[in-house]
Amino acid sequence: MSETYSAAVCTALTGPNSIRIEELKPKPLQAGDIRIAVKAAGLNFPDLLMTYGKYQFRPDPPFIPGLEVAGEVIEVAPDVTAFSAGDRVMGGSKGNGFAEQIVLPAKAARPLPEALSFAEGACWHGAAITAWHALNDKAALQVEETILILGASGGVGMAAVKLAKHKGAVVIATGSNDEKRQTLARAGADHSLDPADPNLAAKVKDLTGGKGVDVVFDPVGGDLAITGTRAIGWGGRYLIVGFASGDIPSFPANHALIKGYSLIGLRAGESARRDPALAAKSEQMLRELAAHGVMRPHISHSFALGDAADALRILEQRAVIGRVVIKTQ
Repeated sequence: MSETYSAAVCTALTGPNSIRIEELKPKPLQAGDIRIAVKAAGLNFPDLLMTYGKYQFRPDPPFIPGLEVAGEVIEVAPDVTAFSAGDRVMGGSKGNGFAEQIVLPAKAARPLPEALSFAEGACWHGAAITAWHALNDKAALQVEETILILGASGGVGMAAVKLAKHKGAVVIATGSNDEKRQTLARAGADHSLDPADPNLAAKVKDLTGGKGVDVVFDPVGGDLAITGTRAIGWGGRYLIVGFASGDIPSFPANHALIKGYSLIGLRAGESARRDPALAAKSEQMLRELAAHGVMRPHISHSFALGDAADALRILEQRAVIGRVVIKTQ
């Protein structure tokens, strides 16, 4: 093992411009730890927010962003039996992924499905488990039901498109330009619409014969969320997934009462921590879906570790379709 390794370090809370490539010394393993040679790291919007100090988890500089990684195990603590050197794994933490190596608790890693490349594995699990928890555990989406997926060209949104189509639903997805909408159509969306269209809700109603959709999947929030409630049908389920717009919407309670729809919040990670049996069942289902090619991530941009700042800028410019990864080796 090398005496040092390269990492993309956030040196100030000023955004991507603060990223510097530094040489660091490996940390010794503690009980229960494994060391992974990172092959790829997936970028998430929280990575960008953390470089500005605007995420709920707010590490002080210097720190290494990167919530999701995939790679090969190169060292295990003496008490670890679940993994061995050479195992292909994927894992996550609150940071440290934009680096040539990372130390994780063994319980924070899982075997990489054989069907997935390292790049795919680095940006698959978080989006896939969110989509699965939302559409299966929370909304119980059924065959031939209709779903409106907002922010569908993002990583989580695209996972939801693919899973909803796999479950036999009619998928209406939103993408902000022609390229995104064409990509969504190829991913399985039955209809792709512009989220900025002032007639978006009316068009969704037209596509559903005036009924409105059964389910809204919303990782965006902001004003678009209110548009989503106008497009929902009687007794529908509105999934509150996140607030990528940066604005947390205020839903009119009287509107939910009149249309009889449910507002459903979800946190896939927290649900897994609180219900280990559900987590184990979900993991098994996800691995089966991965083996059949369901929800394989669409990766529109790849960068070398030395270009980590550029990768974050692309994310900030909202130019990404699906996911962006940093390949470290």
